[in-house]
Amino acid sequence: MLLSLCATVAADVPHNYYTALDGKKKEALKTAAHEVIRPHTVVTYNSLFPTQFPKTDVYPELYNGQKRWWEMYSDNVYYVSRGWSGMNREHSFPKSWWGGDNNEAYTDLFHLYPSESDANMAKSNYPLGEVEDATFDNGVTRVGYAVIGQGGGAGKVFEPADEYKGDFARTYFYVVTAYQDFTWKYTYMAQQGDYPTLKPWAVDLLLDWHRRDPVSQKEIDRNEAVYKIQGNRNPFIDFAELAEYIWGSRTSETFYIAEQGGAITPPITGDPELVSPAENSSLDFGQVAIGSTQTIELLVKGVNLSSALSIRVTGTDRAMFTLQGVKDNQIPASKVNSDEGYRLAIRYAPTMLGKHVAAITLYDGGFAAGKTFNVALSAEALEVPQMLPVVATAATDVTDSSYVANWIAPEQTIDYYIVHRTRYLPSGEVVTSEIIAEESYLLIEDRAADVSESYEVQSVRLGYKSELSNTIQVAKTSSVAALDDSYGLRAISVDGGVVVRCDDEVDSLTVYDISGVMIKQISGVASSMMIDLPSGVYFIVAPHSLRPVKVIVR
Repeated sequence: MLLSLCATVAADVPHNYYTALDGKKKEALKTAAHEVIRPHTVVTYNSLFPTQFPKTDVYPELYNGQKRWWEMYSDNVYYVSRGWSGMNREHSFPKSWWGGDNNEAYTDLFHLYPSESDANMAKSNYPLGEVEDATFDNGVTRVGYAVIGQGGGAGKVFEPADEYKGDFARTYFYVVTAYQDFTWKYTYMAQQGDYPTLKPWAVDLLLDWHRRDPVSQKEIDRNEAVYKIQGNRNPFIDFAELAEYIWGSRTSETFYIAEQGGAITPPITGDPELVSPAENSSLDFGQVAIGSTQTIELLVKGVNLSSALSIRVTGTDRAMFTLQGVKDNQIPASKVNSDEGYRLAIRYAPTMLGKHVAAITLYDGGFAAGKTFNVALSAEALEVPQMLPVVATAATDVTDSSYVANWIAPEQTIDYYIVHRTRYLPSGEVVTSEIIAEESYLLIEDRAADVSESYEVQSVRLGYKSELSNTIQVAKTSSVAALDDSYGLRAISVDGGVVVRCDDEVDSLTVYDISGVMIKQISGVASSMMIDLPSGVYFIVAPHSLRPVKVIVR
């Protein structure tokens, strides 16, 4: 396996790509790897399924004469020709662990995979682990309570199939190396700091999976495909022993590339070399609404360039693509040769509907006359979407610590949803947050039993948002029928409605039905005021009240 792997690396990795790792060990080795792999071309979120995943996550052989998605979360068969219905763009390293910010990690293909949606929902943001008591098991993905010593304090863990355990381990090694400078919001497996960045129990688990499930041809092929898209690589796939040098049995040893099963990095000759973009790579801008723009930064990085690298845009639709911030269409050699490389901003500004193609050609820089490097550009311009409103529905599976927010989506193409969550703390503080969701539901796992909250939902397509939905209230699960003593507020059921009793005038009251839909909002409420309501169960809420008043109208 090791010799085969090194032969693959020798054929595809630029000669000097990993030079910085040579002669390092432990912490210094991890930081050197971080500096090599962190810079990369950042793709767009809406290009993942239509453009990127077909290059990275499709079985090489046909199934019933058709291509199918290679997803590691179920044994379901999903044909590429049918799109991605029933599947999600899954952050295998949960985005919530770093706060979910839309940064370069958000669309990093080295930890994004297509996933069957039910398994994705079940695994939530749980850490990896070995399941002792399963609550979800589809034969490939298992979710449940962890064996003793695992989980890092999480309620449950996610255990992939044996054939993919090493894939996920090397994915996690990559993330905690590439993004070792992140501040982690959830620390089930990760901990703050450049080293070791993984908690001891997580190191033990991932190394065990890494050893028991060695690098497969699937990973090698995917590594190459992602490299051609992003311009960076996963070194834990390229070097089978690298994880041992950083966290495992060889941390006291110095890492030398020439000892990793073969000299994959020949002596530096001084000849110029372009590390990124990879030969025959492509850049897809996804779908963009007419009149809007999309800018992507292409990583341009090399070694030993002796003069400026020249750039030109060519192809049928070259007028749609422009270079940003480049003087005289040249990048100084010093910037290309630097450790961080140069980020070439390319802007797509469509002036007509349809699919558009062009190319970026790089040349000069000290390369032989006539030598060029080409990057294919593609994009599609669509009509501006007319976003229909979402209808939020009542929360389900409500517990003291969690609930599922739900909504009904209109019959139109939607990229994702934004859930606007509002929490009303006992102190009177109102805390708002926005959470991205892919399905018409979202599991909220950090609610407090003594805090009432609400949510509204928007759909998003091509950057355009719908109006906010109706508001759904999620009442406290402790003492919901108790009265708010700060107002001395009471609601007495009478024929045709309720009579409000309060010690002082209340600025306003809001009435919700049992499903959380707002029924009435009343200003200037005084004691003995009658509120007309049909038979049913209602919650009456006053501003800054600690508890809603529950009342039954018969």
